[in-house]
Amino acid sequence: MDKLQWTKSIFGSRLEIRHGGELIGSIRWENMVSSKAQAMINGKLFVLNREFFLSKLEIYDANDQSLLGMVMINLFNPRSDVVINGKRFELEIQNFWQSRWSWKFNGAEIITYTSNEFLSKDKGEIELYTAVTDEVEILILLGLFVRNQFILFMLLILIIIILIVL
Repeated sequence: MDKLQWTKSIFGSRLEIRHGGELIGSIRWENMVSSKAQAMINGKLFVLNREFFLSKLEIYDANDQSLLGMVMINLFNPRSDVVINGKRFELEIQNFWQSRWSWKFNGAEIITYTSNEFLSKDKGEIELYTAVTDEVEILILLGLFVRNQFILFMLLILIIIILIVL
């Protein structure tokens, strides 16, 4: 098993992925609520895109703009699927607070994410239970992008509740 660490300022537009102390990847949004992001992992460049209301998240190769994967998110269903290179992977959100989520292949967890903080800085670990391949790199980025979108949605709901109460 290999471990990666990720960090993002709660209102920031950049997420970093590290292996030990070495920066190996990042996701950079245009701004905090942007639906598009530029991503890099192990020297490979990607573009991430979210449709309005979080329903569809896509990842593209930044060089030739080919679609590499797409995941449909349902806020009321903790499981979603993505097909990459003909292989089906399942994303499972394991609790309401988004502090643990994972990717599975053939029913076995291959990547797990944990989040350790929420108030000032969002950070956590990624545990890899498989070799790093092109598919795994795409899943690492998609998993972090999905979580960021859920957090934005939760903040939006909180703001709406505050406005209704006031």
